[in-house]
Amino acid sequence: MRPARADRYQGRNQQERTQGDKGSTVEHAQGREDRARKGADGCSGKGRFDRNTGSGRTERRDAYHHREAPRREPAHRATGAQAGFDGKDQRLNETRLYGINACRETFKLRSDEVIKLYLDEETAPKFADVMKYLARNRKAYHVVDADELEKIAGSQHHGGVVMVVRRKPVQDIAGYLAANTAKSRDCLLALDGVGNPHNLGAIMRSCAHFGVAGIVMTEAGLLQSGAAARTAEGGMEHVEGIRCDRLTDALQLCRDAGYSIITTSSHGGESLYRSKLPARVVVVFGEEMDGVSKAVASRADIGVQIPGTGLVESLNVSVAASLILGEWYRQQS
Repeated sequence: MRPARADRYQGRNQQERTQGDKGSTVEHAQGREDRARKGADGCSGKGRFDRNTGSGRTERRDAYHHREAPRREPAHRATGAQAGFDGKDQRLNETRLYGINACRETFKLRSDEVIKLYLDEETAPKFADVMKYLARNRKAYHVVDADELEKIAGSQHHGGVVMVVRRKPVQDIAGYLAANTAKSRDCLLALDGVGNPHNLGAIMRSCAHFGVAGIVMTEAGLLQSGAAARTAEGGMEHVEGIRCDRLTDALQLCRDAGYSIITTSSHGGESLYRSKLPARVVVVFGEEMDGVSKAVASRADIGVQIPGTGLVESLNVSVAASLILGEWYRQQS
């Protein structure tokens, strides 16, 4: 019998050694489908690289060694369910990242946090080292077709790869401030009502570029969505998500810790390029339509305006963030 094409990227013997780890690739929402398929054809149906059945016993026969064994679809053509994904299997402490740069940076910095990998055939050679690592550590990878990858990612802009990883820990603002009292220079971003994942991703990319330590927001978990991570192009791994219950309370804690609070407006304030920006700052941005709320704006120590022609009312929040962070970085450098 001809070996599956996935053997190009990982030796068959090594695959078979890695397949016996009980439960390493089983996800909690898969049991019913696996048991139903097992009853129908005698195999778990979870893809070429998952060989444990729902009962935890090794499959009776391997198609590579026993001709009478039921023939399973190769991993590089496995369906989403066969590849270990049925749309309901993601645990609360996991997230699905996609995009080549986002996944490569996560693997570079947190390889032990990678749980599973899905790729298409075109992208697989670029992740040969990742596949070898996963096989060596008895974790699963699956080469699937483009349609299945789109279903797994929940987006057509997946770049040929989806990586299931454990979420980064998110600390609260009080914990962050307590751990960074000795910093003489520190810049944080605070977001008031900004939730668009593409804006969040672009903001994280700028934060990573200009050395901003973290982003304070009430829903800090949004920073770890697949769309935000892809747009950040690897920047997500270098920026901390900092949780708060109320942004106004968080800003007061920052002020008490010696940070200056900066807000921006297209209608007033000192020109950004005439302002002296302090070394320890929290820069606050609001949702594009309404800006920062009055309650948040009232906490500001400094109000700045980004000068321009005035032909448009305002800039996209991610563009405005990039300009202000760039000026802060220039002044501190």
